[in-house]
Amino acid sequence: MTARKPSADTRVWQRMLSGRRLDLLDPSPLDVEIADIAHGLARVARWNGQTSGAHIFSVAQHTLLVEAVMRTQNPRIDARLRLAALLHDAPEYVIGDMISPFKAVLGGDYKVVEKRLLAAIHIRFGLPAVLSDDITQEIKNADRGAAYLEATILAGFAEAEARRLFGRDPGLRPSVRDDYLTPWSAAKAEKRFLARFNALQA
Repeated sequence: MTARKPSADTRVWQRMLSGRRLDLLDPSPLDVEIADIAHGLARVARWNGQTSGAHIFSVAQHTLLVEAVMRTQNPRIDARLRLAALLHDAPEYVIGDMISPFKAVLGGDYKVVEKRLLAAIHIRFGLPAVLSDDITQEIKNADRGAAYLEATILAGFAEAEARRLFGRDPGLRPSVRDDYLTPWSAAKAEKRFLARFNALQA
């Protein structure tokens, strides 16, 4: 399924704080800036904001948690693949974080736009536009492990329900788990996301 083409006078781009203008139907890697991604993701709430804590649990913090889970599950994994894990939800800096049940309701059009944005982001930072199936699955496994922790620690899910929906506890060290699952301010989430991105790029 392809995304529906809007009328000629419909705006389908967003102006970023960097000054870039990102077209949602035809996103160019040249219009993708990591500062815009970090800024946006640090201000987008996971779980529709239905989490405990003084701050929202942001998508930026979630992506850092996913990357930490991936390192726990596969300590020798290449830094480029860890970067792909960090960026797996990057399109949400433009389109927001829709909960999985709503994505299922919307169906194909949403996924087409999301995949197109992710491909542009990957190309911008030297990753394949489309990841291999095994790497995609590895990121998905880490994402589910992170979701289990978020669900049980922050979002009020019982452990049995979280296991049924997301799988098992990924077994992070307590100090790492406590750090990544204490909701940060937007400024802290943005700063730590950028720091991790720069470390993986290096």
